[in-house]
Amino acid sequence: MEVIESLRGQVDPITHIHSLVGKRYRIEDRYRVGREKIREFARAVQDFHPAHWDEDTAATYGYRALPASATFTCLLMGAVQRAMSEVLVGIDMTSTVQTDQVFRFHGPVLAGDEITSNVSLHSFRQAFGGDMIVIENAITNQREELVITAHTSVIARSEATDDAERIAAGLLAVARQDLTRPPRLLPWPTPLREASTAAPGPHGRAFDTVSVGEELSPDTVRLSLGDLVNYAGVSGDPNPIHFHSGAAELVGLDRGVVAHGMLTMGLGAGFVTKWVDDPGTLRRYSVRMTSPVYVGNDGRSDIEFRGRVKSVDPETRTATIALTATHDGKKIFGRATAEVGLR
Repeated sequence: MEVIESLRGQVDPITHIHSLVGKRYRIEDRYRVGREKIREFARAVQDFHPAHWDEDTAATYGYRALPASATFTCLLMGAVQRAMSEVLVGIDMTSTVQTDQVFRFHGPVLAGDEITSNVSLHSFRQAFGGDMIVIENAITNQREELVITAHTSVIARSEATDDAERIAAGLLAVARQDLTRPPRLLPWPTPLREASTAAPGPHGRAFDTVSVGEELSPDTVRLSLGDLVNYAGVSGDPNPIHFHSGAAELVGLDRGVVAHGMLTMGLGAGFVTKWVDDPGTLRRYSVRMTSPVYVGNDGRSDIEFRGRVKSVDPETRTATIALTATHDGKKIFGRATAEVGLR
């Protein structure tokens, strides 16, 4: 980190960022997964599968402890963002806009685990007046097993503008700046050993009962302003556009505050795992975020989720679900798919 700090003001930011593509770092601090945090997060994303809540039920599904909801590891994003801000000299990671999120699941995250982020700049390019950045976070547990690989795509700007500085100052006036110290980065341990994905338990959906074209029962989820405030606290996302109308208006969201993209993605994951009836059977989950979910002046908003079996693979005993999410007549996901394991 000392070497990175010495580069500030001495190198062209874009040249420096291109040189970082593929370089890998480990965040030194581990995150200890707590049983109550799993329950808090499940409540925040309205994931009421009993395996997240009751240890005896989790055991009947084959888990030694409560399994976390699919998007639980977004709790690590704050530390990853601060770490990458230190690495990507010249880019303000606090003002990025997330466009895509992909999770690949190698094994479950369970209560009592200690998980670690191993991060890298996966790709970088400039297009459409912004900086297109993809960050990889390979998450390992205390046994050095790779449990989740996450790719987060964001748009940022490497050149400061008066308007951007005005908006940043306005947002800081609403929400206090994160004063925690930047995480310490260490060399990435290679290679990472992939965790063994357990076979689906007795409660998962059977392969022979699933067919291409099958429709998942639609579900409507209601979000309130209180839900957004709760998710902001549980997930550690302090961006005030999700709970303060003045902050939302400052960035051009004139219809009110908007739900977190990762909150809507978490709701979608719960919709899929409810259908397959085993929260640990997700193999891959990918979402492109295209339209915001406003929680306007009436303080509530509805999202309708639908799904269809797009394909099945008899060799891997998996099914791919095409997922749609609609709010106010608009699709909020431009493309969303979930691959699940079947027994």
